[in-house]
Amino acid sequence: MSMQNKPQMAEAVMFFSERGICKQMMFPEFEALLDGVVNMPEFADEQLRAAFVVINPRLLIRAVVFFYLDFDEDGRPDRGWNIPLQHLAERAGRGPDLGSGPIRLACRSQCPVSWHQMHLWDPGQSDLVQLRDAVKLNQLGLLVEEDNIQAVVVPERLQVAPEDKWYAPDAACEATSQTDPQQEQPAKTAQMIQQQRLHIASLAKQHEEELARLKQAGEERLRELQAQIQSLQQALHQQEELNAGLKTQLTAQAESFQRSREEMARQIRELEQHGRSEGKNLRAQLESEIQAKVRAAVAQYQEQIAIRDVELAYRNELDGQLQAEIEQLKRERDEIASQRGDQALERLASLGVVFVVYHPGAGHLTIPLQDVARYQEDPLAYAAAKCFVSQQQYRHWLAHYQQPSCDATLSTGERCGIPIDRIDAPSRFVLGESNCCARHKAGSRLRSVN
Repeated sequence: MSMQNKPQMAEAVMFFSERGICKQMMFPEFEALLDGVVNMPEFADEQLRAAFVVINPRLLIRAVVFFYLDFDEDGRPDRGWNIPLQHLAERAGRGPDLGSGPIRLACRSQCPVSWHQMHLWDPGQSDLVQLRDAVKLNQLGLLVEEDNIQAVVVPERLQVAPEDKWYAPDAACEATSQTDPQQEQPAKTAQMIQQQRLHIASLAKQHEEELARLKQAGEERLRELQAQIQSLQQALHQQEELNAGLKTQLTAQAESFQRSREEMARQIRELEQHGRSEGKNLRAQLESEIQAKVRAAVAQYQEQIAIRDVELAYRNELDGQLQAEIEQLKRERDEIASQRGDQALERLASLGVVFVVYHPGAGHLTIPLQDVARYQEDPLAYAAAKCFVSQQQYRHWLAHYQQPSCDATLSTGERCGIPIDRIDAPSRFVLGESNCCARHKAGSRLRSVN
């Protein structure tokens, strides 16, 4: 075999559909696709799962990066897509053994660059087996190392390790792990804990997004109700202005009637000069006419005012109902939010998730599900109880633990601040002794006084 045709490491991209791997191409072809040189109309307006694969000359996978790629309605890939696949493959963590030792694996739960995590996806065992078999079929026409091709394991005999055993110790510990399994177990446990934490963070993010959607819907409903209340208040204000105008008009008409009455009284007095009998009759007639007009006008305007008062009372009642509905919606929103939080914690606990926190002096504490609410109310009190000390003593010890220096106050009013030995256990901390230097300890002061 000539030097020009010597097999080398190859880079390829494979696309997944519901039926399995549906498209394979070399990495230069993928770069041409991203540059817009070619399109893929069969994937128009879809989001595909894809895998960037590094293949050795023996047709064995050495590294895989699982990522998403969006296509528009014309089959062109997203122009803003900029995931550094080769960089992620080089910095990826350890994955399962696909025939040539543990591969380098980058996926959503194991991403070496955190800000690219949302663009990756987690594979299942069947996805890795499909990749392994597709590479063995060599539909890309890769050059194969013929001298060692007989030593390659038959694909059907390969065993993919379970997902919880993908992550082995680093390369420096690989040799010792074969002779000392007890040293390998802590590393595997740490990797499993890291994977569980990523899973918990993903579930918490989904819960926060759902809670945000509910909160947004409640706020939109609240804004609609507030807009209705504002409209009703504006209409109420207009009715009040109209009532005030009617009352002013009634007053003006009453004054006009009063003036008319005075004018008629003047005319009566003039008629009395010509004859008292005729004047009395005329005045009685005028008085009755005026009283009738006044009573008719007063009755009319009183009726209008009563109608306006009824409308005003109705609007006040409607306003109260809307306010009650707003308060009910707020209570339902808070109740839904609290219930969903409790349900999420119970679901995590049923999956075997353990809540662990760290507090100085108490170390790593495993919090049972029934104690989560009490811990959230006062974490410091919870940690103090675990250390068998009071909350005040734990608080003083924590200040000493974080800054082990003398807390005594000098005659100048300043703090002494001389470094002292740190007391590691809260139960052995004595206020006035453990947080003071030898000069300012309470015992020393007492001896000096004696």
